[in-house]
Amino acid sequence: QVQLVESGGALVQPGGSLRLSCTASGSRFIVNAMGWYRQTPGEQRELVARIAAGGTINYADSVKGRFTISKANSTNTVFLQMDSLKPEDTGLYECSLDAYLYGKGEYFYWGQGTQVTVSS
Repeated sequence: QVQLVESGGALVQPGGSLRLSCTASGSRFIVNAMGWYRQTPGEQRELVARIAAGGTINYADSVKGRFTISKANSTNTVFLQMDSLKPEDTGLYECSLDAYLYGKGEYFYWGQGTQVTVSS
């Protein structure tokens, strides 16, 4: 099994910044991609940013130019630098992992989420 541990969520004022991190650990695996999704009440979970093993990055249009996703391969950690935060960025940010587990195949994991609230 693989576990995802997230951190960094907080209450921040509009215009502020936060840095989220998520570390994957557990069974032997290869990371295919890691990402961040946002869940808000009454809304569908939406992709915020995703980074593939080869370096391909995707962002939601709403965060382009403000958020930056990066990864540390040595620790299987993904980061989300969030700048110029807006109230509409509020939500539960969930880390995702698309991995290949040795001897078992492809698996997809979710973290428990870290709450980001942007409010004055």
